[in-house]
Amino acid sequence: MNLSYWEYKTWLSNIDFTIVGSGIVGINCALKLREKYPEARILILEKGTLPQGASSKNAGFACFGSISEILTDLKTHTPEEVVTLVKQRYSGISCLRKKLGDAKIGYQQMGGHELFMKDNKELYQNSLSKIDDVNKLLFPVFNENPFILNTNIFNFSGIQEKYITQKFEGQINTGSMMQSLLQKAFLNNISILNGIQVENYTETPEHVNIKCNKFEFKTKQLFIATNGFAATLISENIKPARAQVLVTKPIKNLPIKGTFHLEEGYYYFRNIENRILLGGGRNLDFKKEETIEFGTTAIVQQKLENLLKEIILPNKEFKIERKWSGIMGVGLSKKPILKPLSSRVFCGVRLGGMGIAIGATIGEKLAQLYIKS
Repeated sequence: MNLSYWEYKTWLSNIDFTIVGSGIVGINCALKLREKYPEARILILEKGTLPQGASSKNAGFACFGSISEILTDLKTHTPEEVVTLVKQRYSGISCLRKKLGDAKIGYQQMGGHELFMKDNKELYQNSLSKIDDVNKLLFPVFNENPFILNTNIFNFSGIQEKYITQKFEGQINTGSMMQSLLQKAFLNNISILNGIQVENYTETPEHVNIKCNKFEFKTKQLFIATNGFAATLISENIKPARAQVLVTKPIKNLPIKGTFHLEEGYYYFRNIENRILLGGGRNLDFKKEETIEFGTTAIVQQKLENLLKEIILPNKEFKIERKWSGIMGVGLSKKPILKPLSSRVFCGVRLGGMGIAIGATIGEKLAQLYIKS
């Protein structure tokens, strides 16, 4: 272990609450615990140098579900469940904005637009025909009809003449959001140790023993907020889902505004500082992208570049500046797993690709599992 007396006493002794994961869920859980227990010793363990998983690697979409995603969800969920999911997403974004402020997270409400490929006329026509039904279903969430038709003003190529806009959707600066959350944690005397991977834990009547890659220690309560990595610690219906992303170098006179979805949300893009950020493609090989390993693959990256050339930026020169990937948590249901695993261990995982939208409230609810117990 090679820890000095000072190191152990300062950072790892008499810990009341330990949270695994310093992403949006983990930090919001810690902040809620601090609010209720001002004198508690709270520790967050993060295996990455920066928050791993998806919290600092996502595309920065403040989204609630494109129309084709909603229609797909209605095939496997009841209408009441779908309304609840959308309401959770909308409330989660409101919570995040209120907690950090729009300026600190770079929030802009420019709408979320779903494009439909010309060769996918069936999906397009079905979505068009269901706009009124979906608007009626979701009206109580937004107090307005969320979906409207828009024309192709940005000259995308190879798509149907209209796209369907969710006018309440927005975008954020992911890095600014996470930096603001981390700063808030430090100001609230919450310790964060990076480069620490939790390998397993065992429980006794008095505490939880946590074994990490670099040391072992005891905590009174344990909260698991690792989303896509959760299956390495707990036995729940959750699988990792890798999302690959790229961003171009700056493009002169780039007029595109808002967030955009293609092919039922499996592809998504936006303008960030006059660059196109584009991600997705796990539908090309679901099994291979069901991994906790970061990285990119030729098949996905080629598809993303083709979309740039043929659909998003036809007749425009561009160069790729950076590529990366994030790990989401998905499962048979889009409902997050939020529950106690014992009297001392709790989990808030499986955010289903909606971490920005629901992460803040899931983190608070995770803390409430103990507060109310």
